[in-house]
Amino acid sequence: MISHSGTGDLSTSVASHAYGSDGAPVVSRIGSTPADEFENPTFAAGAVMWRRTAAADPTAPETGAEDAVEIAVIHRPRYDDWSLPKGKVDKGEGVVETAVRELVEETGYASTLGWLLGYVHYPVGTPEKPATKVVWYWTAEVTDYSEPTPEDTDEVGELRWVSPATAMEMCTYDADREVIAAAMQRLSLGAVRRVLYIRHAKAADRRGWQGKDVLRPLTRKGRRQAEALAATVQGYRAHSLSAAAPQRCSDTLAPAAEAVGAEIVVDPALGDASLDDGPRTVMEALVRASVAPVSAVCAQGLVIPAVVAGLSADAGIEIEDIRAKKASVWVLHFSAAEKLLGADYLASPLPVR
Repeated sequence: MISHSGTGDLSTSVASHAYGSDGAPVVSRIGSTPADEFENPTFAAGAVMWRRTAAADPTAPETGAEDAVEIAVIHRPRYDDWSLPKGKVDKGEGVVETAVRELVEETGYASTLGWLLGYVHYPVGTPEKPATKVVWYWTAEVTDYSEPTPEDTDEVGELRWVSPATAMEMCTYDADREVIAAAMQRLSLGAVRRVLYIRHAKAADRRGWQGKDVLRPLTRKGRRQAEALAATVQGYRAHSLSAAAPQRCSDTLAPAAEAVGAEIVVDPALGDASLDDGPRTVMEALVRASVAPVSAVCAQGLVIPAVVAGLSADAGIEIEDIRAKKASVWVLHFSAAEKLLGADYLASPLPVR
């Protein structure tokens, strides 16, 4: 079976990460065409839902300490198993949208997506018609300590909040234990802030556009990408939105701004033109635009790789192939000391099937 390391435009498997080892990779990706990566795939998404044992403090660093967090595990009567919440991608959904929807349906809790852990996959189907189940997982923090009722009560019989060690013991499948171990490693890095660094959606070709370049509008595909990006912004609960000067950057964030009820702040220093003054100028603009716990910043195709490269170099992180496709998202995870801890690359917000 395939177990991608996630370089280039390929998705990253959970198994490809050497969690807990020195120099462990801190980059995960979802490729732009996952259907081409697997044999007859069925896609799904879920998360390691976690909450703090002490009162939730959104300013406190994340933690994977055994006595500091609890993990949600669910019992499914149909299979008589204990597992992590997850579910299949519905037609027309992007993977992020699926993860958020399934978590609510199976647990009743609204949560905030954090680290992309990668995918697990296993064969399904028959020898005559082989197929692959592919499930992407995130970490997802819950700050609600009530006991809501899951929407999908036919699927979920019971939910328990338990320690990471107990969750590992309770889960029926080795793949879930592997995902939990990955989640604890990532949470232990202590992220306090995230930035969704978004390249603008597809715009009219500059060669056929008669007006000023900053006014080039989104194409029909670009508008679809922008609508789909709203689900990503909502899933990570970004409520601070900023854009570079070109109108296509603000237009890309417009559906998300309407969905979360936020205004878009335009800063010309976030755009490609500022690279003339060096990447540091743009990196400083990015810091100004992302003081919230989670921010979304939309910029252009030259500046994003330059800034991600600069941030990773400062942090001593090696990121191979820093690409930025139209409407892609780099999720940047920062420590309290403003150090880049890792990055996740979501190549496309559009449906995977």
